[in-house]
Amino acid sequence: MPEALAAVTSRDLGALGILHLRRMWARTRLTVQGSAVEKADEEWLLDNLVFDGLGLGLEPTIQFLHGGAASYEDFERWILEQGDGGLDPARRERINRAIRAVLDPEVVGPTLETLNNHPEPVLSQEDLAHFEAHGYVVLKNAVPTGGAAAAAQAVWDHLGASPDDVESWYRPKVAQQKIMVQLFQHPALEANRQSPRIHRAFAQLWQTEKLWVTTDRVSFNPPERHDYRFPGPDLHWDAYFTIPFAFGLQGVLYLTDTEAEQGAFTCVPGFHHRIDAWLAALPKGSDPQMQDLHALGPKPIPGKGGDMVIWHHGLPHGSRPNRASVPRLVQYIKLYPVHHVGL
Repeated sequence: MPEALAAVTSRDLGALGILHLRRMWARTRLTVQGSAVEKADEEWLLDNLVFDGLGLGLEPTIQFLHGGAASYEDFERWILEQGDGGLDPARRERINRAIRAVLDPEVVGPTLETLNNHPEPVLSQEDLAHFEAHGYVVLKNAVPTGGAAAAAQAVWDHLGASPDDVESWYRPKVAQQKIMVQLFQHPALEANRQSPRIHRAFAQLWQTEKLWVTTDRVSFNPPERHDYRFPGPDLHWDAYFTIPFAFGLQGVLYLTDTEAEQGAFTCVPGFHHRIDAWLAALPKGSDPQMQDLHALGPKPIPGKGGDMVIWHHGLPHGSRPNRASVPRLVQYIKLYPVHHVGL
């Protein structure tokens, strides 16, 4: 470990009073300068607690830190600029409490509570059985009325496009990477992240209510035509490849009604039961992401605007070519327990 990084611990505080923030900045700056810095699983978990606790998108934060010789003070100012210019003391304390639980588990004690017979389950026993068998479940009406439409309008506004102007769907957009749209912060998106039904569903599947929500982006997948083809991402995983494959959840919220052939979320049902054997059977040195994943039996999952697909992250998943007449708009939302390393 470089000497300069060893001198900065996760307990060091800056003006914002957030644990681990200064160390995360120092480690990233050393990486930008060309130093080899190893990052343990625990440190990756702490990074995510900071990102998600402050409501920061992972990608824009990394881009800022890699984009120049930003001082730590510059970094703290940038964080405040992503919100309303201030930091709620309750938010600061929640972040620090979670980080202390990782740094000093024997002192802080357990921070997660088991969910037993929650009085208001949103997933039925049939839903839970479907998730166990197939690795995904559709949560109907995941956000309050109007929540999906408000988020969809935020996407349209961000892209400078309109549902009524077909040509605007295909204009080059700086804010877009393949179908992913670099929109992380918006009141409508944040309102959906705080949906009680989404929290309850993830709590049932995780078996704990002590969950953190990620600040993720949205996507915009217009129909294919003569001058536009689906750019991906195709089937893939967003997880570490270990045997046994760790449990984890991901979620996608449909912002508009989405048919199967409208670029719907696509996964390989039930593959979470097969992934360990499949990984073990791959030739040594093979990249799981580079295999013919379409041979595994992918299936599109349609839904109404406001419905959410929650899936086991052991399923190969992605979008698909949109062969309908209108775009697919979605918001990515994930909740996870504080101690979950397999992010």
